[in-house]
Amino acid sequence: MSAIVLKSAEEIALIEQSAQLVSKTLGMLAKEVVPGAMPLELDRLAETFIRDHGGEPGFLGMYDFPNTLNWSPNDQVVHGIPDHTPLKDGDIISIDCGVYMNGYYGDHAYTFEVGEVHPDTKKLLKTAKESLYIGIAQFKASNRVGDVGYAIQHYNEREGYGIVRELVGHGLGRSLHEGPEMPNYGRRSQGKQFKEGLVVAIEPMINRGTHRIVQGKDGWTIKTADGMPSAHFEHNVAIVNGKPKLLSTFKYIYEALGLHSEEEAPFKF
Repeated sequence: MSAIVLKSAEEIALIEQSAQLVSKTLGMLAKEVVPGAMPLELDRLAETFIRDHGGEPGFLGMYDFPNTLNWSPNDQVVHGIPDHTPLKDGDIISIDCGVYMNGYYGDHAYTFEVGEVHPDTKKLLKTAKESLYIGIAQFKASNRVGDVGYAIQHYNEREGYGIVRELVGHGLGRSLHEGPEMPNYGRRSQGKQFKEGLVVAIEPMINRGTHRIVQGKDGWTIKTADGMPSAHFEHNVAIVNGKPKLLSTFKYIYEALGLHSEEEAPFKF
């Protein structure tokens, strides 16, 4: 992972444009995430949408990744590859998407419900998404990496969930993966200190069972070691005037699904 690079207001605005195109792409896909949907078809839709709106798929070809979307259903944590397996009722699917535009990256993710999902899995998704915003609230000037990680870890572990250790959030800018690393666990007041102009991707990866993971034979797909479901939510956030400002949004997803939420309100200004 490269060095920490603080951003100017102009650079933050450009990252926000890229992040917002990811947000709109996920919103476009939201209505398509239904039983019977074909992963590769949704991947093609996403690539076309991104290019039609002036961006380039941020993941396609990076480290030789073959697709536009990281497509990770059920017990897959992250980095799954879209294939010919249709979604079915009761699935969950983490869709992680990246955009490169105007020299900067946007990168975030949402875990969707497919049809009628088991109540225990719905609770996992709810808790994991809530922990994302609890972590974001700690991303402010003078706080440290451990403050964010501790907040996410504590919120999820009280429900008995496993917090993935090997995979972390990261800084974001001209490179997709900049410093600092942003673990979803940690100790308060430990780690790198946050400063004005820092932009990061905060992304809880939370398992219903063990925190342990295994890598699939394709060299990409990461799964839970016990086969239990995993949830993944990710936002891009900047420190502006000492406080966290969301650069990405789930509002396009909620609009597509007919949902309402005020969860992002404290981080929009």
